[in-house]
Amino acid sequence: MRIYDIILKKRNGLENTRSEIEELVMGYVKGAVPDYQMTAWLMAVYFNHLSPGERSYLTHIMLNSGERIDLSSIEGIKVDKHSTGGVGDKVTLVVGPVVASCGLVFAKLSGRGLGHTGGTIDKLESIPGFTTSLDADRFKRQASRIGIAIAGQTAEVAPADKKIYALRDVTATVEEISLIASSIMSKKLAIDSDGILLDVKTGRGAFMKNFEDARELALAMIDIGERGGKKVGAVISDMDQPLGRMVGNSLEVIEAIETLKGNGPADFELLCQVISERMLIIGGRADEQSAPGIVKDAIDSGKALAKFDGFVAAQGGPTDFSTNYRKYLSPAGIIE
Repeated sequence: MRIYDIILKKRNGLENTRSEIEELVMGYVKGAVPDYQMTAWLMAVYFNHLSPGERSYLTHIMLNSGERIDLSSIEGIKVDKHSTGGVGDKVTLVVGPVVASCGLVFAKLSGRGLGHTGGTIDKLESIPGFTTSLDADRFKRQASRIGIAIAGQTAEVAPADKKIYALRDVTATVEEISLIASSIMSKKLAIDSDGILLDVKTGRGAFMKNFEDARELALAMIDIGERGGKKVGAVISDMDQPLGRMVGNSLEVIEAIETLKGNGPADFELLCQVISERMLIIGGRADEQSAPGIVKDAIDSGKALAKFDGFVAAQGGPTDFSTNYRKYLSPAGIIE
């Protein structure tokens, strides 16, 4: 089918087949489809949206355009999480060690900051010596050995999504929910995890300003993940104000450590507790009744903090980081 006809079909509110979407997307990646035709299709999607089937097709076509990390050689249940981003969102730094200390394998590719939201990679790289540049073999070895590994996303993961997102960013098509869902899940499915927990933010400081849109995005991503054979859960959390009391890479690392010691701010502790519980349930390590106590014990006993220290050391950071973080971090001279 001609690219023109693929665009026309979507413009008229009809569904594109998998082969049509693949021809369009891979043609665009290879340079055979020009920006103006891809833009026309994206704008048609913006107004007519994608069906659940089309959404799944697009996700897997973008996923298959790049590398995937096969974790099948690692024993145990592998879990991942994703946050749509918010101010002060350092949840990964807490829940990763918590669920890993409870017997799950936490393997995650994370990104940098986007817009006003900070990225997990930026926060981790404020730790002296810490590296997020792990090749696939090192990533898998570490996840297998200590139960937790977090690395930066590479250009080899879902390159089709990267190119399409850059076009969406300059053509006013970023906000369409099925495109957002496909973009996120094309990268989440690149890691062969068994379960994924999605933290969808809503409020003034979030990309999704209202609850209804956040819920629609969460349901779309759950559907994509389940069609891909994954166990997927979602939490919709408030971002009307910054999460916790500290904002800024080094400061957020400090607050994460204090939370692992049981001294975190109430709102941040609660969200970490809830997300950790849901991940344990998805991973089959707990049920609704036992999950709260298991998470609380992981923090109260010091197991989660010890897992954090092992994680930091494994990726090149100081071995005594949680004990002596003030020696290693240099927060801004003025803190308001």
